[in-house]
Amino acid sequence: MIKLLIIFIKKLKVFLSKKLSHYNVTLPYAITLVLALLIGVFGINIFVELTEVLSTETLSNYDTKITSAVLSHRSTSLTKYFTFITHVGDVYGYLVVLILSAIISLVVFKRWKYMVQITLVLFLSALSNVVLKRVINRARPDLEHLVAVETLSYPSGHAMSAMAFYGFLIYLFYRFKMNRYIKIGTILVLAFLILSIGVSRIYLGVHYPSDILGGFIAGAIWVVFCIVLFNLIEVFRSDPKIPNNI
Repeated sequence: MIKLLIIFIKKLKVFLSKKLSHYNVTLPYAITLVLALLIGVFGINIFVELTEVLSTETLSNYDTKITSAVLSHRSTSLTKYFTFITHVGDVYGYLVVLILSAIISLVVFKRWKYMVQITLVLFLSALSNVVLKRVINRARPDLEHLVAVETLSYPSGHAMSAMAFYGFLIYLFYRFKMNRYIKIGTILVLAFLILSIGVSRIYLGVHYPSDILGGFIAGAIWVVFCIVLFNLIEVFRSDPKIPNNI
């Protein structure tokens, strides 16, 4: 990602310096940030499109069929598993992972920036989820709830936070220089965890499948935007032509 950004910004610098009589060294970065925002807007548009069909009969049929298929597999062992998994995707679960991330960032990588980035992604996801729930105002499924819930249904906060938080962790592990098999294994475990958290909310009767899909889309938007933003900041700070006082 950083290499692609550097190449893009270099080409943008050359283009702007030729086209503009008064060229500002920070302009390519501003344009790149705007483009990142446009990517975010495109993702939000997909999210809105899904939101607009929440009340349609077609989506309702899909929700019913998928929910019935998931609930048909209810058992004592699966209930224990999905109850545990859904707690992993809750506040206390993230606190444990954040503490572990802080230890790894400080001890292994000796840098706090990864911890700050992970925390920011989770915060943005959680904050926007609260706003989206209030705006869309969709009630929970009229099913037996195997866990207690208090907020509204769409988009799923668990699915959104899982995609944003663990999705960003996947990106970080992809960038880390480490044993190939450990890296691949960790990424697969995190991907399975994201999927499990989403399925757990359907299994426990507290979300429609469309809630999960909406949460995954919204969470993915934050992952992509934050990856571009953090890399852009890194490239910006390393640019020798940028004055230190900016």
